[in-house]
Amino acid sequence: MAFRELHVVEIKEILRLWARGHGLRTVARRTGVDRKTVRRYVRAAEDAGFERGEEVDDAVMAVVVAAVQAGAPSAIGPMRAHLREHAQDIEDWAKQGCQGPKLVKLVKRKTQVAVPLRTMQRFLSEDLKIGRDTDTVRIVDPNPGVLEIDFLKLGEFRQIGTGEVRTMYALLCTASNSRHQFVWPCLQQTYEDVIDGLEAAWCFFGGVFPILLPDNMSAIVKQADAVEPVFTDAFVEYSQARGFEIDPARVRKPKDKARVERQVRYVRGDFFAGEDFRSVAEARTAARKWCLEDAGTRVHGRTRRQPLAAFEADEKALLLPAPEERYDEPRWSQHHVGRDHAVVVDYALYSVPYTLGECELRVRSDRQTVKLYLKAQLVKIHPRQPRGGTCIDANDLPPGKAALATRDASSLIEQAKRHGEHVGDYARRLAEGPLPWSRLRHVYRLLGLARRFGDAVTDEACARALEVDVVDVTRIQRMLEKGLVQRGLLSSAAPPPRPAGTVLRFQRPKESFKHGGPDATA
Repeated sequence: MAFRELHVVEIKEILRLWARGHGLRTVARRTGVDRKTVRRYVRAAEDAGFERGEEVDDAVMAVVVAAVQAGAPSAIGPMRAHLREHAQDIEDWAKQGCQGPKLVKLVKRKTQVAVPLRTMQRFLSEDLKIGRDTDTVRIVDPNPGVLEIDFLKLGEFRQIGTGEVRTMYALLCTASNSRHQFVWPCLQQTYEDVIDGLEAAWCFFGGVFPILLPDNMSAIVKQADAVEPVFTDAFVEYSQARGFEIDPARVRKPKDKARVERQVRYVRGDFFAGEDFRSVAEARTAARKWCLEDAGTRVHGRTRRQPLAAFEADEKALLLPAPEERYDEPRWSQHHVGRDHAVVVDYALYSVPYTLGECELRVRSDRQTVKLYLKAQLVKIHPRQPRGGTCIDANDLPPGKAALATRDASSLIEQAKRHGEHVGDYARRLAEGPLPWSRLRHVYRLLGLARRFGDAVTDEACARALEVDVVDVTRIQRMLEKGLVQRGLLSSAAPPPRPAGTVLRFQRPKESFKHGGPDATA
């Protein structure tokens, strides 16, 4: 007769009948168990202090089962014993990266014994604890409000219009507690695809999850670490804008986000397989409908609840408010500031405060603004310009150069008014015309004449020229240098005397002009 292990119900029935006063034969007949087996269980119960008339409880059952069915450990075979003798060598080889087939060869080479590969694999796993863990631990479901995300490859499709065969990916977002999910098909796995997918997910779920649990994708994690991961500046800024926290999984630890990993095969097989999508837009429309009508209304295998209903009941109220506007994705770049006190960002020119000199700046640009940072200090904000545009702030330029650089004729006219009313009017007339650079140079010439000859005489010359409608800065210069001042027609103070001992450049000595001097000609 073959060995048959008794069920716990059968063992309890044997003890219950014996406790009620039945003999061993009667108990064996009523339970269908051999009389010798009944005797062993009854003796084990008596050794444990169990007597007739008592109720069978779990404590007595545990003692009886342990005494009768404990068994002895199975003896190891010769191959396992042989491997244990050379355990240290095998462990050293495994640390060097040798796998099971290579270890079998090394053991045979050293000991002349061919060990089966499966025996070697069991020895590595059970004795040396090397390789895949044989045990796993079920982790309780996280609290509501955690969203796990991951990229997956859906498959290939033929794009409409071009007929090109392309690969379609998807950003899969799964609520850890309710298992409600959102699928965002895309063509790549870039930072832009992550942002676009999350923005669409917030709209789909009706709010922002407080905690985001991604893997170590390069768009989010700059440097992976189990304790202190370093995130990319761009994604940190996005998390600040939307208000969620980032709690990434460990590297090569898919069980840290097991719920989204578990849905990959389901999404690929139930949503994408067998479909004939012709574009990403078509796939996105179908994915949203599938998430609501198919994946959201099915009964989940473990929770036994519909994910959509569970999300509505337990998680939706905990979400942060959904964003009202599309996120303005910033771009960070490094720029060198040279002698021109400007930087070029996306083919647009922006001025930099001249007081900074030559330096290195970090530039943050979005659709609205361009911000310049010297290390961590914000030094300038410009409105975003289109490609080829220019944004020069006059306050950023060195003194005296702002008006010319910005072609600001109004500031030059205001300077001219400070030299006299007619000087200001004359400057305004000079600035009029279709040639801005030439007109500005005329105004600069007029300001120089005012500083050279004085405000009063220049204002009077401008007044005389305006009376006859002569608008020419060169004419004003001749009036001041040769005409009115020298003839006494304009009242002007004499030019300031030169300091004693001043020698003009290329000045000839007075003896050169006497008759018969060295330079005289016959």
